[in-house]
Amino acid sequence: MRALGLAIALILPLSALAQNPSQILTDVVEGHILPGYAQLSDATAALDAAAQADCTAVSPNLRAAYHLAFDRWVKVSHLRFGPSEVDDRAFAMAFWPDTKGFTPKTLSGLIATQDAVVDTPEAYAEASIAGRGFLALELMLFDPALADQGDRAYRCALIRAIAADINRNAKAMDHDWQPFSANLTMPGGDSPYRSADEAMQELYKALITGLEFTAETRLGRPMGTLERPRPNRAEARRSERSLRQVELSLITLRDLATGLSADHPQIAADLDNAFDKAIIRTRELDGPTLAGVSTPSGRIRVEALQQMINDILTIAATELGPTLGISAGFNSLDGD
Repeated sequence: MRALGLAIALILPLSALAQNPSQILTDVVEGHILPGYAQLSDATAALDAAAQADCTAVSPNLRAAYHLAFDRWVKVSHLRFGPSEVDDRAFAMAFWPDTKGFTPKTLSGLIATQDAVVDTPEAYAEASIAGRGFLALELMLFDPALADQGDRAYRCALIRAIAADINRNAKAMDHDWQPFSANLTMPGGDSPYRSADEAMQELYKALITGLEFTAETRLGRPMGTLERPRPNRAEARRSERSLRQVELSLITLRDLATGLSADHPQIAADLDNAFDKAIIRTRELDGPTLAGVSTPSGRIRVEALQQMINDILTIAATELGPTLGISAGFNSLDGD
């Protein structure tokens, strides 16, 4: 929804609007951000352990650990600032959309050459981002084209290297968020945020960007056009997570919106009602991969969900944003 992005340039006095921004910042950090990264770290440790125990692609335990860890990543993936920006960590966790097909090419290349990059976690951390993270692991676990490629022992080592790299990355973010969180709860001084206003704006931007990404990319890419739908462009379709990604994103963004609107019960109620409608619609859609966009009736249902998310954006921009001293202007994904 291009007209409802985020403008940082038009800032109003926050103190006259929010009753207690410091408390809101503390509650969001302690109730939304830090637990999210701690849960991610726990889940990726279990994923790493599962890969070490059984690296076969069809292992039920490994696949279950993959799904849980990916769930936990989606629940913090909208927080694209601070520790997640260091060393491109967020992209290394989930390189998508992969518009050029770099991930399968990278993995095939590693397998064909039996690249020694898999030998140590430090070496794999320097590998191409396209060969790292959950989407790379998805291909190794769920793509038949890679199942019999090259040497079986090397494929096993590659799966283990990807899982270990995901865990290493998650632990680094979790560790770094502990000290970084003080920048939000105690802005000013050496913090990158000069005031509570700026810290609140960062969190609001995360909310808007997350909603836009889900509406425009998670749903928009597989929708394509009416004449040419693109279901194969759906996120994590091979592991049948496409719709799950949308639902989890809406659930975690609702939690963030609830925290940001804590001082304004009516706005909180409007947002919660809009999120509820979208989440219910998500659960009513057929099929886990958004393949329904290929049919006229299926496309209409996905378009309705997309509009519901845009309705949330409207409320966030016209009701929540002004209370935080932010006016709707440019699109946060474009960075204009």
